[in-house]
Formats: sequence, C-alpha cells, structure tokens
Amino acid sequence: QVQLVESGGGLVQSGGSLRLSCAASRLTFSDYTMGWFRQAPGKEREFVATVSWRGGVTFYANSATGRFTISRDNAKNTADLQMNSLKPEDTAVYYCAASRKYRAVSESEYPYWGPGTQVTVSS
Repeated sequence: QVQLVESGGGLVQSGGSLRLSCAASRLTFSDYTMGWFRQAPGKEREFVATVSWRGGVTFYANSATGRFTISRDNAKNTADLQMNSLKPEDTAVYYCAASRKYRAVSESEYPYWGPGTQVTVSS
C-alpha cells in the first residue's frame, strides 16, 4: 500500500519560511506526479503546486507563484515544498499527493494522499 508522510510543518511568523517534505514508499516514485494541496479551516482543500515525474515541469496555484517552490528527489523518494514570504492566509493543513497523471491539479486526479502537516502563520 502506497504511503506518503509529510513533515516540516509548524508555527512561523508572517514573512518567514518553512520547508515541507513528503516521504513516499511502496511505489515506483519516479512514475508519479507529486502534488501539494492545502486546506484551511472552514474551506475546501485547494491545489498548491505540482511537479512532474523527473522534476522538469512544475505548476503553481496563483497564490503560490513566486513564493513557493516544489521539488523532488527521485533517489530519496521525497518531494519538498519550500515556502517563503509566508502570510497568515497560508495557514492550513498541507497535504502531499501522488498521481499517475501528468500535471495533475485536481484532487480527483490524485489517488494517494498523506495525512497532512499543519502550517500556522502568525501575523
């Protein structure tokens, strides 16, 4: 059974940075597009960023463009999300997910999900 586990969440002040990491196991990692999503309290889960199988193609939500960077290391089976210039509105549970579809941006395209990690940005 595919396992995805996020780490790196926490409390940070507005303007600060955090690096989230997703460790994957029990899958051929390089066969999967990796994505990051987030869900703020009282809101639906939303797309943040995605990276292609070999890391050559990335795509971001407007809210993440210019501040967040998604990357992956296929040798280590990890996918990271570097978040800079964090804002209080970035507060959410962040999830990593795996998909066999290229440039997947919809929740329905991702069959595998981690349990999530909390990110809280204080003002």
